[in-house]
Amino acid sequence: MANILRYNPADDAFDDLFRGFFMRPVRFEGQQEMQIKLDVREDDKSYRVHAEIPGVKKEDIHVTIDGGQVAISAEVKNEKEVKEGEKVLRSERYFGKVSRVFAFGQDVDEAAAQAKYSDGVLELLLPKKVAAKSRTLTIQ
Repeated sequence: MANILRYNPADDAFDDLFRGFFMRPVRFEGQQEMQIKLDVREDDKSYRVHAEIPGVKKEDIHVTIDGGQVAISAEVKNEKEVKEGEKVLRSERYFGKVSRVFAFGQDVDEAAAQAKYSDGVLELLLPKKVAAKSRTLTIQ
């Protein structure tokens, strides 16, 4: 026999209200949500990635390559202060970390990979590793 459960729509509304409440960062009105937006292109020899990370110093950007997996992370530091004469009217600070991890179908040659950061755009040139050719063993 089937088990019957009682459904209460208020339970879903309550769960939605508090789902992830303690895990989400607090964002204030007018503050942009920081994300890394990507464009990925592929040709026969390499992958090209353009990642938009505006307002970040190149020293605060880190790229790691592990086989076919690439991780981009950045420390975001935004400070804004509005003054009128000698009186500070508003002071805002935002510090945080953003990251993006993605994987390719083929391993990346870490030794030949190149990265360039200019005008808020990180450009990655990720050459593909040459796949080892299969070899047939002769049995003696």
